[in-house]
This record gives sequence, C-alpha cells and structure tokens, in this order.
Amino acid sequence: MNAIVALCHFCELHGPRTLFCTEVLHSPLPQGASSGDMAGQSEQAEEEEGGIQMSSRIRSHSPAEGASADSSSPGPKKSDMCEGCRSLAGGHPGYVSHDKETSIKYVSHQHPNHPQLFSIVRQACVRSLSCEVCPGREGPIFFGDEQHGFVFSHTFFIKDSLARGFQRWYSIITIMMDRIYLINSWPFLLGKIRGIIDELQGKALKVFEAEQYGCPQRAQRMNTAFTPFLHQRNGNAARSLTSLTNDENLWACLHTSFAWLLKACGSRLTEKLLEGAPTEDTLVQMEKLADLKEESEGWDGSEEEEKPSSQPDAVEGQELSKCSPETSLMPDCNSWNVAHRRLSVFRSLRHMRQVLGASAFRMLAWHVLMGNQVIWKARDMDLVQSAFDVLRTMLPIGCVRIIPYSDHYEEAYRCNFLGLSPHVQIPSHILSSEFAVLVEVRTAARSSLYPTLFDEEQSLNKYEFVVTSGSPVAADRVGPTILNKIEAALTNQNLSVDVVDQCLVCLKEEWMNKVKVLFKFTKVDSRPKEDTQKLLSILGAAEEDNVKLLKFWMTGLSKTYKSHLMSTVRSPTSSESRN
Repeated sequence: MNAIVALCHFCELHGPRTLFCTEVLHSPLPQGASSGDMAGQSEQAEEEEGGIQMSSRIRSHSPAEGASADSSSPGPKKSDMCEGCRSLAGGHPGYVSHDKETSIKYVSHQHPNHPQLFSIVRQACVRSLSCEVCPGREGPIFFGDEQHGFVFSHTFFIKDSLARGFQRWYSIITIMMDRIYLINSWPFLLGKIRGIIDELQGKALKVFEAEQYGCPQRAQRMNTAFTPFLHQRNGNAARSLTSLTNDENLWACLHTSFAWLLKACGSRLTEKLLEGAPTEDTLVQMEKLADLKEESEGWDGSEEEEKPSSQPDAVEGQELSKCSPETSLMPDCNSWNVAHRRLSVFRSLRHMRQVLGASAFRMLAWHVLMGNQVIWKARDMDLVQSAFDVLRTMLPIGCVRIIPYSDHYEEAYRCNFLGLSPHVQIPSHILSSEFAVLVEVRTAARSSLYPTLFDEEQSLNKYEFVVTSGSPVAADRVGPTILNKIEAALTNQNLSVDVVDQCLVCLKEEWMNKVKVLFKFTKVDSRPKEDTQKLLSILGAAEEDNVKLLKFWMTGLSKTYKSHLMSTVRSPTSSESRN
C-alpha cells in the first residue's frame, strides 16, 4: 500500500511533533544507503516475519539526526527537540524491511527524507493533534484533501506521572493519496491500530502505577499547590516514549507493526482491470457479496440460538459466488468447491449431455433456460451439487436460486434448483406441471449404461438418470435461440471445454443486452403492446420461447442497473415539467 504510517506526539514545549514514521519504497534506497555506508558496521542478525526480511543495517539519512543533518534539511533543528520529541538517537541507522515477494522496502525513521513528504506528514501531524479531533479527544477521525493527501488518524493518551493531568497526547496516522482506498480500509486500520495503541497504553500503565506506588505525585503536587507554576517546570517533564513504556525495543517493535500494517492493508484489497462496462453477472455478484457481508456481521452479533434459524435461507443464494473468507461461515459452502470433491461429478455441460443423452439434456436445458423448477433426487449429495454447478452456467447469476439438498419439497418461488433425497414425496401437481422437470438418479441395473468418458470417472456407470416432466419438449420444437446455439457449441468437437465456456459467456451477455432493451422499453418507457412486438421482431426474439426466456431473465437484472436506469430516464422528464 502506497501510504505512510506515523506516530505523533503533542509536546508541551514544542507542540505537535512526528516521532516515528514508516514509508514504502518501490525503488532502490536513496544514494548513500549503499553497502559502502556499512563498511565499518558489524553483521547483525536478520529475522523474517510474514514474508518480510527484517534488518536495521541500512543507514537512513533522516533529518531527525540533529547535527548530522544538513542545514537545508526540512527537519527540526536539534535545539528545537527535547526527549519527548525524539525517537531515534542521532546517528541511528533506522530500520528497513525487505519484502521478498514484491521487492518492496519498508523504511522507518523519525521523519521522511523527502521534503514534500516531510511537509505532508508534518501538516497531518499538526492537524491530528490540534484541530482534527473527535469528541473526547480519543478515537479515530478522517480528514484530508487532494493536495496534501487523506489521513486516517487515531488519537490516544499515554499515562505519565510527571505530566500535567498525568497523561500525554499521541496519535497514529495513516496518510495516502487514494481517498476511496483509505475509506474502504477504515475497519481494518481501526482494528489493527487499536491493538497497537492498547499495547502501548498497557505498558505505560504498568510504569505509571509503579511510579505512583513509589512516589505518589498527586500528594506531592498538593503540598506545593501555592508554589509558582514556572518554578515547578524542571525540564525533565518531557519524557521519551521508551521511558514511559520501559521498553528499549519499542521503536523496533513499532517498525515491525507498521511494516506489517502497510503490507497487510495493501494485500487485502486489490484492483481488477475491467475492459468496458461491468457485466450484469459482475454487478449481481458484488451485490450478493455485500448482502452476505451484512448477514455475516449480523450473525456475529446475534445470539447462538438464533443462528441456525437464519442459515437455511442464506444457503439458497450464497453459492452464487465463489467461496470467500466471509462465506466460510456458511454451512456446506466448502462442498461446492469442485477441486475438493472426492466422488464422481459432472465436469461440464458437454459431459452432462453425454451422460444424460441428447434428448434428455435438451429437455432439461429448456426448463433451466425458461426458469422452471429443476428437481434432482439422488442419494449422492455431491452429484446433485455438481449438476447444479454445471447447469447454472447457462443462466445469469441473478436468476439462480439454489437449495442444494433438502429433506422436504420447497416451492418454486423459493428456488429454481432443488436437490432432494430419494425418500422425499413430491406433490402430484408438481410432477404433472409443465413448469417443473424431475431428474431421478437411480441405481443402474447393468454395470455400464454408457461408455466411460473418463478413466477416473467410472463410478458414474452405476447410476441411471431418468428425466421426466409434465411438458416434455418435442424433438422437432424450435426452442429458444440460445438453446440451439448452446447445443451447436456442445456438439462441435473442435471446440474445447474452455472455448465452450467462453461461448456461454458471450451468449448470456448478448441476451442480457436484449433483456435490458426490453426492460427499458416496457417497464420504464411503458410502451404499448404493439410496439413491444415490433421491438421483439427487431431483436430476433419474437418466438414464444424467446419471449418467455427474456421475461425470466429480466428478473436477474441487478439492482444497480435498475436504479441507474430509472434515475437517468426520469431526470429529463422532471426537468421538462419544470420548464
């Protein structure tokens, strides 16, 4: 992450000061940090943590080194610094961490060496400890602008028996130019920085209590209440943070924490280049991930006895996306990972077509595309799940509602893919309905009902697949256009499975564009039925099956697209009415 993390302190003598900062270097270190500077230094041990190689052998040319700094350096002069304003002693080499994975260096010193960075950090330090404070003066706050960068600041107090009010004021700030990235990282930064602060406060509290036990300052100050205040200032009130925490390795520990924070925060969010506008599947997937995150946060805060009741409803739609760290809370989520299935499964649509047969597969695919309920009855749960995993590739993500496996029948409004155990009774009106298709997986009477397609997939031979429906699709029926194109791609042996998958993506995107046009034409513009028929003819979707398909796929449009379309269409109308 291209950012700077800094520890700041409000000195009673000199005001806001930067004590320690860690920055990211993507290029070689500045001139003077070469091996020649280390000629007279002894080799020091290096340790690795989290893929970062720790070292303090490379000398940092920080202006905080007082007399060793050039007069033109932007840092404060040695006379303007006290023990409370200083972190690293003069001549200290600083700390450098090498990330072997990315060839990035994390450099820590008291001030940035670059004058522009020094100015940015200095301004952020002053604002975090003066004007930009939250109620109570302790806690996180966000501020900044495009010119000086954006800042996440967390102010806190450290106990000091010699300070006024027995405490001193500090802040940890994170500065970067990307406002959106920093805001999205707020929860992560808040938790990790809060942990660092708790550790510092805990160490300082132990020192404070020990000093108060040995020499209570409150009673001593009460005895000298009438002594003029200026005579009480003995010059030793400004104490260093290492003295307040009694930790000589404090700055090395802070360097490790800040370097890990920059690396981890940069790794948790990644940018993905999208060529052109995002697809509807991408938008729906993002919306479902956001809903899933909200649900998982709700489960974390709810009571244990309330969790089981909310999980089955979530299972229906959460497998629409790949299992992420957040979805690990979901039951049976990991079972959808094809790579970990131990039993025989369907590998692709072409594989399923070869197993079921051309006519049975066409009937099944027709019902899937029309939005009818697809029911699989089998003992092998993995087999049912793999079948749904393959069949759902023919539909937009927003049209998929799955209940992977249930011990009772679920209505069609809840799911269009339903897995059942063999003993479950299906209502008779569903079996005779033209809006449902049933696939029964039975034990085969013979050892092999079809040729073995893969050497490692011989156990599918023990199954027999029976596809029935109240509305069988006739072989001579034209069917939806997309179904015919899918079958043409599956039967073309010159096309690999990967190429067929890309064909499916293109076909779905083509028909989703037709759905968008139809949605705007009928739902937003409210055109008459005659104009709609003309539009369908222009789109090449005037046939009955194509019209049903478009209406079903319309339910899979993302909320983002619908709201955007409604707002853009209504705004010209409202402006005309005002005129």
